[in-house]
Amino acid sequence: MQGSGKSWAYAAAVLTAVIVGFSFLFTKQALESATPVDTLMYRFAASFAAVSIPAAFGWIRLEYKGKPWKRVVVLSLLYPMAFFAFQAFGLQRTTSAEGGIIFAFTPVITMLAAAMFLKETTNWKQKAGIFLSVFGVVFIFVMKGDQISLSSIAGAILLLLSCVSFAGYSVMARSLSKQFRPVELSYLMMGLAFAAMLVISLAEHAAKGTLNRMLVPLSEPSFLVAVLYLGILSSLVTSWLSNYALSKLEASRTSVFSNLGTVVSIAAGAMFLGERIYGYHIIGTVMIIAGVIGVNLLGDKKTGTRPQNSTALRGK
Repeated sequence: MQGSGKSWAYAAAVLTAVIVGFSFLFTKQALESATPVDTLMYRFAASFAAVSIPAAFGWIRLEYKGKPWKRVVVLSLLYPMAFFAFQAFGLQRTTSAEGGIIFAFTPVITMLAAAMFLKETTNWKQKAGIFLSVFGVVFIFVMKGDQISLSSIAGAILLLLSCVSFAGYSVMARSLSKQFRPVELSYLMMGLAFAAMLVISLAEHAAKGTLNRMLVPLSEPSFLVAVLYLGILSSLVTSWLSNYALSKLEASRTSVFSNLGTVVSIAAGAMFLGERIYGYHIIGTVMIIAGVIGVNLLGDKKTGTRPQNSTALRGK
């Protein structure tokens, strides 16, 4: 049964990478019609609405009595609020390629944070796998001629802070998965994120005297499509999938799957946009996949922390 749970956790991590693989594209598309604050507000509005409907009808069970829900407030500050805020403002100042290169280092930051706060251990083979996956992503972008320029250093710093926020979320969600089911974490995270961004958005428009333009982006079909994708799939669904994966797998193992997003982007470009695939794409993809497999198959089964509450996910 435990093996089956891990299989589903791996599937959740892979699906998360697939969805995130398209997120940079939709984020850039949304930012063409709205400010980063408004984009985030509508994104989380879509997320919270999507999870509130089944909760209102009793299709999903939410139980918070006696649980440390206040810690989830801190969790939601890290993800989705800080993570997506840094990402949105960072991408406004950089290219998607630069974002991909910087985000590739998230597993390294997560591995260090997990070792420090969760006492998770990784052997040298797993460490090599993490760095191999990171190098695979960087190799692809560098061979394409993409690099991080000094002119976008502010955006690069914001994107790096986005990585740190995600690493902090991974570590904290791993710990909270002992008390909360994935859907309970996701519901609070999206609700708190929407409330916070709504207040910030209203304050920003009030200060600028543009409250009458707050709904203008919703008149653009491209913005609606982007927000629905980012809100429902790239925020809510990936939040639930990530919380589930982190309840079954170590944070260091889960985070390395994020680099599969680059592979997804390459495949999508070839299938839907007719983009060519070159030799360096294949080499980098092999590195990424080999790194992900290495981290998850070459670990010492006796190391790493695991949730102590085996019933944490019952009734999902």
